[in-house]
Amino acid sequence: SVALNPNTPPHVLEKMSKDEDWNVRRNVTSNQNCPTHILEKLYKDEDSSVRYSIANNPNAPTHVLEKLSKDKSWNVRCVVARNPNTPAHVLEALSKDNSDHVRGGVASNQNTPTHLLEKLSKDKNWEVRWNVSGNPSTPTHVLEALSKDENSDIRGIVANNPKVPPHVLEILSKDN
Repeated sequence: SVALNPNTPPHVLEKMSKDEDWNVRRNVTSNQNCPTHILEKLYKDEDSSVRYSIANNPNAPTHVLEKLSKDKSWNVRCVVARNPNTPAHVLEALSKDNSDHVRGGVASNQNTPTHLLEKLSKDKNWEVRWNVSGNPSTPTHVLEALSKDENSDIRGIVANNPKVPPHVLEILSKDN
């Protein structure tokens, strides 16, 4: 569609952002060249897929990501948690979210502060721990602890993490 084309002029995206069809508005906000003022205007859109696209846009302003971090849709909050531009204080708040998916998004974000990765590595939900295990920013001492996780999938992800120390790989090589 025209709205997804990175060469679409800003004034055309502006016009399309007012379309009644949520698919068109979603495509506009998915465009990486979408002007910031359009993202700022549409973050309150009634359709969650439009808000999702804004949260997923690498050029979404941090103040918009902060507002979307409180969205009623866990899908939107999850994408905010995964966005590399989400500020640390927002990731901190999202790390306490009721949704396992949102906490997992924080756990997978390479910009998540170390203290949050440490906390999330002890999460009751295995998928959250799995995301910490695969995060290349996870400190080696956390990977070492996760290498002893009861869940074999988590141990397998730890084994593939580029930061896992050789002595942990040796132990994991004996894992069934």
